[in-house]
Amino acid sequence: MALRLPLLLLLLAAAAADALTPDGQALLAFKAAVVQDPTGALANWDATAADPCAWNGVACSASASAQTRRVVALSLPRKRLVAALPAGPLPSSLRHLNLRSNRLFGPVPGELLSGSPALQSLVLYGNELGGPLPEELGGLAFLQILDLSSNALNGSLPASILKCRRLRTLALARNNLTGPLPDGFGAELAALERLDLSFNGFSGAVPEDIGNLSRLQGTVDLSHNHFSGRIPASLGRLPEKVYIDLTYNNLSGPIPQNGALENRGPTAFIGNPGLCGPPLKNPCSPDAMPSSNPSLPNDGDSSTPGAAGGGKGKGKGLGKIAVVAIVLSDVVGILIIALIFFYCYWRAVSSKDRKELGAVAGSKGSRCGKDCGCFSRDESGTPSEHAEQYDLVALDQELRFDLDELLKASAFVLGKSGIGIVYKVVLEDGLTMAVRRLGEGGLQRFKEFQTEVEAIGKVRHPNIVTLRAYYWSFDEKLLIYDYIPNGSLSAAIHGKPRTMTFTPLPWEARLKIMKGVAKGISFLHEFSPKKYVHGDLRPNNVLLGTNMEPYISDFGLGRLANIAGASPIAQSDRVGLEKAQSQQSDASVSPLVSKGSCYQAPEALKTLIPSQKWDVYSYGVVLLEMITGRLPAVLLETMQMDLVQWVQFCIEDKKPSAHVLDPFLARDSEREDEMIAVLKIALACVQANPERRPSLRHVAETLERLSGSS
Repeated sequence: MALRLPLLLLLLAAAAADALTPDGQALLAFKAAVVQDPTGALANWDATAADPCAWNGVACSASASAQTRRVVALSLPRKRLVAALPAGPLPSSLRHLNLRSNRLFGPVPGELLSGSPALQSLVLYGNELGGPLPEELGGLAFLQILDLSSNALNGSLPASILKCRRLRTLALARNNLTGPLPDGFGAELAALERLDLSFNGFSGAVPEDIGNLSRLQGTVDLSHNHFSGRIPASLGRLPEKVYIDLTYNNLSGPIPQNGALENRGPTAFIGNPGLCGPPLKNPCSPDAMPSSNPSLPNDGDSSTPGAAGGGKGKGKGLGKIAVVAIVLSDVVGILIIALIFFYCYWRAVSSKDRKELGAVAGSKGSRCGKDCGCFSRDESGTPSEHAEQYDLVALDQELRFDLDELLKASAFVLGKSGIGIVYKVVLEDGLTMAVRRLGEGGLQRFKEFQTEVEAIGKVRHPNIVTLRAYYWSFDEKLLIYDYIPNGSLSAAIHGKPRTMTFTPLPWEARLKIMKGVAKGISFLHEFSPKKYVHGDLRPNNVLLGTNMEPYISDFGLGRLANIAGASPIAQSDRVGLEKAQSQQSDASVSPLVSKGSCYQAPEALKTLIPSQKWDVYSYGVVLLEMITGRLPAVLLETMQMDLVQWVQFCIEDKKPSAHVLDPFLARDSEREDEMIAVLKIALACVQANPERRPSLRHVAETLERLSGSS
């Protein structure tokens, strides 16, 4: 009897398994391959169940009968499963397979793919899969999303993938794939909307027909490969909002300047020593430049000395004497114009009788709050002298107030710094603006100021504070911005000084802010009129709107302040908004600790030429501050290491994640994987070598894949 009971149980289990649908049996074969399941994700995958549709991660088609319901989706991301993918097929009805961010190892079996011909999305991102891509990929005629990024796959991209003509996303970044792309890549995969092949070993020429992929969006990332030859001009046919990243390949020759390739900064092409021409500083040799008119033969006689002497030889070039005469006449003409200009300028300045100017508090009926040095209209000069400098210049056609209304408005100090004072200004109709008052001087640089401020005024993005108008005179220089009501990111992370109650930001809000700031800075880098570098990104310069949406402030401010004669102090010595509100002086901060330097890239201390990689580093420090909840300056004072060094030390010392994370965030264990993912992004941004830092456009797109609401 003792031997019969286990046998009976085995017989009952076998009978139950027979009752299970074929889809359920295929899923149990997958479970059998799982070595570790630390989160218990497969705990309710029970062989005695008649219907697998109630199992964790399983979704089925709608049907009245359990026997006719089919498994259509298996989604088990971030479950830390340790397993090899089974060689046998998964349910034949499976449309969506998402096993991203686990610890899957071994190859991708061809049988697994051929047994699920209805697959529409295959997401195995962030595992440890190796070996070549199976030829059976070509049998997935309905496949729309293929994301195998961040694995250890090798070999070439099989030509069979060109049969996946419905493919919209192809993401193979961070593998060890090699060889050229298959012939017809751009022609056959015409439905592609996202393409990321970065950080592999692909070689050969960039296919000409990639320019036919008119549906592409975001970044077309071919960076960090071994592509060689010239950049095909056909890439310019891609949509203009597409960003093409060709960095760190072996490309050579001139960079085409058309369509999507036009007006790109040099950062999109670095790491290709053979490239030349704009936007790089490396000029192309005559041999490297394409012929501008290849249909015309080269006339050897056209360069013969004296060919232009008597007008003989129709169609021949100018002689040396004619060229020298033309150049000399141009130089003399320019000198005459310059002399006339300086004479008129000297007459205008010497004849002007300057009156002493001063900003009188309360002039023109302005009403000010405490500590307000109010604005004043400059009444110097006659109407004809510098008339354009004494008007409020609107950069927005919808501006509803003039200078008189602005000067009469109630104004309250928001903050003080070496670049002037910021006021909250409430007009009579209730409209609230933020006004930054710059310093005195710089009168002769108005045109330079005007050019700069109007370029900044053209920047419009949902995550950038909009500059609406400006005013210029000898004593008064004002910048008028939208007022952002919820203070700075710094106050949201650490609380305002002398505030008794403080509610830390939840992870969803922090992730929303991270995404918005990345989008805003990426826009400045890629799509603003001058491909701006912010140069002073830190939590005090990120303001929060009514719904905690982030707004980047103060970009271009240092340049404007220099022109306006504000004599700005270094970024590292600026007083924060909260310090100004509480009327604390900078003496409260140790002179040995430079607050802004905690956010500065190391190379910024060695060169005065701004780089977009400075912003990437600063953004990384801001991310670390938001994740850890720690003030960089306080760490530097108390532990003699900055925030970047402290986080790196904790990782090297194998501290638990709870030691690094903000204690408030550490309670949210369900989102810990997202927090660790952001931590990795931050550490990539603060690499000591600027060339190894990612672009903020790439960072923004990576953050968008995280599931937090934004």
